[in-house]
Amino acid sequence: MDLPIQEQVVYEHPVALLDVSTHYCPGCTHGVAHRLVAEVIDEMNLQSKTIGVASVGCSGFIYNYFDVDFVVAAHGRAPAMATGIKRCLPDRFVFTYQGDGDLASIGMAEIVHAATRGENISVIFMNNANYGMTGGQMAPTTLPGQKTTSSQTGRDVEQQGFPIRVSEMLAKLDGASYVVRRSLHDPKNIRQAKKAIRIAFETQLRGLGFSMVELLSVCPTNWNLTPVDSMKWLEDHMVPYYPLGDYKVHPAVAEMRI
Repeated sequence: MDLPIQEQVVYEHPVALLDVSTHYCPGCTHGVAHRLVAEVIDEMNLQSKTIGVASVGCSGFIYNYFDVDFVVAAHGRAPAMATGIKRCLPDRFVFTYQGDGDLASIGMAEIVHAATRGENISVIFMNNANYGMTGGQMAPTTLPGQKTTSSQTGRDVEQQGFPIRVSEMLAKLDGASYVVRRSLHDPKNIRQAKKAIRIAFETQLRGLGFSMVELLSVCPTNWNLTPVDSMKWLEDHMVPYYPLGDYKVHPAVAEMRI
């Protein structure tokens, strides 16, 4: 007689993530990043002490999807608002969630100075190489030759300059303790992204200063690609220009075993 199959729960919906539909386009990896952040919040038992700072952009409604306290900053000013919150409430866990149009353009001064001051906050930086919310225009992170609604023949570096590699730039600042780049284009890299988020959050909890995880993300709608093809485009085009890796790891962070 065949024995009954023993079922085992292998995944549960994160408590810190509300069970609601999101406004993101099909194939967008914002949802993947949300899940990773929520899982880490659960695993570290941070839900009751977390304050998230939302940016302006596709992720502007992130507060509708998390069961944690959230505030909304003016465009690009999430690091400044997070700085004020963390200094007033140092016992809280504070993170920002920002896109490349928000962080690397209008918010560039904010992120640079938060990092150089060594503010004890954590930043999740979503890089999809365009202004996703406003119609797919060229962003500071748009690749050379990449076509957007405002660079229809491709980004011309002689006219519009080169893309900004934010992680490499911030890693050179003394106040930065943990700056890494990961990607969300396949399961292996998604697992590595989650580990990096965990280390970034641990960096803040141990009072080691500024931490940022840059996540290469897709934008199928504005890239005019299917979700599957957009993952391949990220791997073939974005990863070579934005190499994955650890760009700044504080010695105390390097000793963490997670």
